[in-house]
Order: sequence, then structure tokens, then C-alpha cells
Amino acid sequence: MNPFLAVRLVSTSIHRWMYGFLTVPDSKTLQPSPDLAESWTTTPDGLTWTFKIRAAKWSDGKPVTADDAAWTFNKIMTDEAAKTANGPAVENFESVTASGQDLTIKLKSPQASMLDNPIPIMPKHVWESVTDMANYDAEKYPTVTSGPYIAIEHKKDQYVKLQANPNYWRGKPKLDELQVIFYDNPQAAVAGLKNGDIDLLGRMSPAEFEAIQNDPNIEAWNTQGRRAAYLQINHGATTTDNKPVGDGHPALKDVKVRQALHYAIDKQKLVDEVQNGLAKPADGSIVPPMFKDFFWEATGDEKVSYDPAKANKILDDAGYKKGSDGVRTMPDGKRKLEFRFSIHTDTPVEDKLAEYLTGFFKEIGITLTTKKVDSSKFSEETGVTALFDIAISGWSVNPDPEEVLATHLCSRRPAPGGEGGGTESFFCDETFEKLYQEQLKELDRPKRAETIKKMEERLYTEAPVIAIYYPNDLEGYRKDRVTSITPIPEDKGLLYGGSGYWPFYTVDVKAAAASGASGGGGSNTGLIAGIVGGVVVLGLAGFFLSRRRKSVADERE
Repeated sequence: MNPFLAVRLVSTSIHRWMYGFLTVPDSKTLQPSPDLAESWTTTPDGLTWTFKIRAAKWSDGKPVTADDAAWTFNKIMTDEAAKTANGPAVENFESVTASGQDLTIKLKSPQASMLDNPIPIMPKHVWESVTDMANYDAEKYPTVTSGPYIAIEHKKDQYVKLQANPNYWRGKPKLDELQVIFYDNPQAAVAGLKNGDIDLLGRMSPAEFEAIQNDPNIEAWNTQGRRAAYLQINHGATTTDNKPVGDGHPALKDVKVRQALHYAIDKQKLVDEVQNGLAKPADGSIVPPMFKDFFWEATGDEKVSYDPAKANKILDDAGYKKGSDGVRTMPDGKRKLEFRFSIHTDTPVEDKLAEYLTGFFKEIGITLTTKKVDSSKFSEETGVTALFDIAISGWSVNPDPEEVLATHLCSRRPAPGGEGGGTESFFCDETFEKLYQEQLKELDRPKRAETIKKMEERLYTEAPVIAIYYPNDLEGYRKDRVTSITPIPEDKGLLYGGSGYWPFYTVDVKAAAASGASGGGGSNTGLIAGIVGGVVVLGLAGFFLSRRRKSVADERE
């Protein structure tokens, strides 16, 4: 519940419903639009930004001021613990000051993503007394917020209860109460939706979605998602001082081996049989196609299509010969091409993915062995200690893709002592770095988009990661409870897990009928019956796997 520390997807989603930001994605276009900042100006050199903070109130009635925003940013700039969730978002800030309702941010260099800052603005009068940010859980209720909802109760890994904020500057939400219920058993979550214990269920797997698809009481929500799923390849992991780390297979340092792996993957088959057709094959970008401005797809000779014969020829020509057992060895003959594939424990769809990849790679003389890793260790092994060969990974991308691209910078590798980082690939490439700096300074959006596409192309050809598919957004809600809800973006967008609060600000429901002293019933019946007006109970399946890398602003699993 502490936004300075929150690095899990479920936490950051809830914080979007609770707190105001300088800007929010427009519900139609996803372009930055006013939130607590009602307007802004910038100097011709792009180095000084002035935001006019609107006359809004905190939920405790006190005014929101530019000083609140300045305190929030300065806290992150000066307190190492406060950097945990969104430190990179202020790395380019030279200074942040407030004068009346004017917030002035001076940058070290121009920053094209300036209007997509992911940091929630916190009430200074509540938070300035926190002396040990690293150990502050912020579990004081009711919270003081400026967004649509106020957290009023929370039990770790079980539920969060939120109440409508009567002081919200856009107006009080239609709901009186929003309950977020966590499930560690997806089947139980689906059952809860079917029998009416919960009203909306987000982030379903294809199998779970198919279980609710034909239920007459449920609206099955199947749209393009904002997530890219990819394979992370340990191509020779190093720390920020360029010292080797981890135990990755040396063959994966060879770009030809990585490219051969790419040609060996039948992505359409993975979509059809692992994702049950509820995804789109990825032929290039780690930015999904819903973000049209920044999406890049390979074409012509550059496109890597499923071609095991070509994959075999690449390896043959590079000197990786097959032995009598059909398994290739390194050119010096000393080590076989036997790779580990790291997946999350108890994630059936990843088990299935591993089976298919094992078969694909066997066709080109490579052995793949599945390694199941607990979610608490997964991020560490694949982002810090590098104790892996190939791993499943992915990212829920924000409307501005700068952060997901930044996870492939040299600076995102772990420090020599293992701290910091936030890398998705241990990539450190001079060409990629130059392109990153170029797009950062380019304030012309179409020109910047072209540079970003070159970065995606570089990742595609060097293959430190291999994008495999873009999963659909699979959700469901009760037709007999939810009367209206607006996705983000409004045209075929997402509900839970979208890029803003819009769905849960606009949602309306039928009021639950009072049940009197029932003394039992379903797990949430008493809570629902006891509320006058609208209540929606949101179920999140598999929340404990919804993780992000430490010290990054975007969302990751």
C-alpha cells in the first residue's frame, strides 16, 4: 500500500484508482491528458516544464498544492528507499520546485516522455513524517488520496476495500464501495464469478476464459491486450562494471544461435495450441499492436518466420555439429547445446509452452529442460543473479513505451554488489543506447516513433529477447450486476489492468438487495447486502504472480 515501494501489478493498479498524477492517459486516445496538472508549458529548449496544479482537494478536505507534487518528486530524488518503485522516472530531473500552484521541473536534458510520468502525487502533510520509507507499509486507514477512491481496509494477499472519494475533482464515482478480492486459485475465482460471489474477474488464462465464455450471466471480455510475451535469452550476462555474472550457457553468446532459436519457433502454433487462439503472433516488436504509433513489425527478408531447415543450416554453418544422439555441441566439441528453460511454478500455460519449445528445439539439435522457479525467486534469477539460460518473460506496456525499452539499457544491469538493476535482458549495446538517447530528446512524436521502431528492430535482430505473442485481454463480468463500464481505451480496450482508472470510475452496478440477518450464504453476501448503493467486487486471479522488476515504472509479470 506504499506507492514508493509498490512494484506489483495489483498494487499499482489500485494506486491508479486512489491517487492523482500530473497527467493520465486520455480514455479515447491514450495520449497524456490533464489530471492534477490542468495545464503545462515548456521552454523552447525542452529543459524547463511548468505545470499548473488544479484547485483540487485531498480526501481529508485539505487542498492539493504544487508543494505536494514537489515534495513527492524530491523525496524520490533524495531517498534511496523511495526510489524503489519509480526511481528511473526522476533520473533526468535536475530540480523540482513549487510556487503557489505552479510546479517547475528542470531537466538535465530534453525528455520526450515528460508527460507520461508514472509517479502518483502524495499528500505532503501525511507522508513527510515518514522517516523509514523502506519499512513503512502505509497501512493506515482511511488513506488520504486525491483520486476516485479511498482505501478503507486491507488484509494482505486477501482483499482491499475502497470507498468513493466525495472530494474527487471530477466528481464522486458512481460506486459507493469497490472490493478487490485476491485469489491464488484461478478455478476458485472462475467459480466465484459464475455463482455471483464476485462481479468482475480480470487477467484470465485462455482455459479460464473458455470456462466462462458461454455462460449466459457473464459478459466475456476478449480484446487486444497491452502485453507482449517473450523469451529472455542469457546471452552473456554482466554487471554494470562489465563483469560476467550467472551461469548461462556459452553458446547463447553467439547471435547465430539466438537467431536459429528464433527460426525454430512456430509462433502461430503457440498461439493456436498454447493460447487457444486468444493471442496474436509477435513478428517483431516488444510493444504490442494496440499502441499503433510505436508498434513495429518485421517485413520482407528481415522477418524471421518458422523455418527449422534454415535454423539447422545457420547452426551447421556456424560449426555446431550434431552428435550421434542428435544433439549439437559447441564448435570446440566440449559442451552440448543443452539449455534450461525457466518458468514459474504452478503456471499451467507455461508448462504447455515449455513442452512445445522443447519439441521445436529438438528439431534443430538442441535439448531444452524445464526449470520451475518460485515467483519470489524468478525476478532475482532472471534479472540479477542470471542463473538461467532461457526464461519466459513479458511486459504490460504503457502508452509511452520508453520504460519497457529502458529495461534493455546498460545501466539497468545489476550493480557489482547485485543491487539495483531492473534489466529484462542484460542487454548492453552501443547502437541501442544511442537510439535511446536520440528518442529521449526528440519532441516531434512521429520522428520519435521512428527512432523507437529502430530500437525494437535492434532487439529483434540481436535477439537478447524473442517476442513470441501478444496475449489477448481476457476478462468477464456479471451482466446481472454490472450495468455499464467504459474500457480504456474506450474503443475495444481493457477493464482491469488498463492504463488508467477510467473503467472503475465509470462503472455502474445494480444495487444489491438487503438480505437482513442471513447469517451465512456466499463468501461476500453479507458485505454486498450491507452496502446501500453500488458495490462491485473485483476478483483477481493469480495475483501473486503479477510482479514487476524492482525499480521500474512499468508493469511486469
